[in-house]
Amino acid sequence: MSSKQSLAILGAGSWGTAVAIALAEQGHHVVLWTKNAAHYQDMQTKRCNERYLPHNPFPPSLTCSMQLDDCVAQATHVLIAVPSHAFSELLTAMPQPKAGLAWLTKGVDPDSCQVLSELVKRRWGNNYPTAVISGPSFAREVASGLPTALVVASLHPIYQQQIQDLLHTSSLRVYLSDDVVGVQLCGALKNILAIACGISDGIGYGANAQAALITRGLAEMRRFLQAYDARSETCLSLAGVGDLILTCTDNQSRNRRFGLLVGQGLDLQTAEKNIGQVVEGKYNAGQIHTLAQEHQIDMPICAEVYAVLSQQRSPQEAVIRLMNRPAKEE
Repeated sequence: MSSKQSLAILGAGSWGTAVAIALAEQGHHVVLWTKNAAHYQDMQTKRCNERYLPHNPFPPSLTCSMQLDDCVAQATHVLIAVPSHAFSELLTAMPQPKAGLAWLTKGVDPDSCQVLSELVKRRWGNNYPTAVISGPSFAREVASGLPTALVVASLHPIYQQQIQDLLHTSSLRVYLSDDVVGVQLCGALKNILAIACGISDGIGYGANAQAALITRGLAEMRRFLQAYDARSETCLSLAGVGDLILTCTDNQSRNRRFGLLVGQGLDLQTAEKNIGQVVEGKYNAGQIHTLAQEHQIDMPICAEVYAVLSQQRSPQEAVIRLMNRPAKEE
């Protein structure tokens, strides 16, 4: 385990809070940043994130702040944990961290359709140290100290090792990868496929359909990575099939739960409101669909999810279209 450090987690949703708690439990001084004044005051008063992670009290070394510049300036390491649609705005507003920048965010930028590492390159250059943290990890389990495996993807070995050392504990096992693009794309795609599995279960199509969606979804993930010159074997990693299985099969996944509600007949707005947090797959489905069309990537499952989310057809019609596609070799 690394020596005790001052850390800043930017974003006080369930995932940012979980990592903040896990790191503070190791004795690090952790500052959890939020821009929401009411949320900040509530966390300060109750010493927990009642809004997103109510059953995990803050360790003594975890504090909260609304002062973005101070958080970044005083931290040895900075980790971003905001939703993908808020990443660019935060990146523009924050000063440059001293050691580098790591992020827990999964998804692509909604405006440019780029992976988030491209935004950081544009902001601070190719040589600035960065790392992507991904893998099958539900916030509640990480905050509770249950065994979890993650991957840190980076092209900057010294910084990557620092982040691995920071995160690696008796309950967090951390692996390394240099496929930065592949790891990020897997993180975006698995959320869309989880919505598909949720819709299928919501309609009542059963375990056979879910297994088919996961397996054929993995094939779509592989084709997408190959089109972006990422490594296809990353699909078989923690960031790929690991996160895909977790997100598609467990109802702790907000993307799966959202799909479940849509499959049961709720309208999109009501379904998202019932989840109560950002559903990343809902926001990334359009970007992934656009990229797949631009690069002529065959992505039938993701395409049908997008069609449902853009209200072009019903979930039942989307399934019929998938099942009536021409027969082919696997």
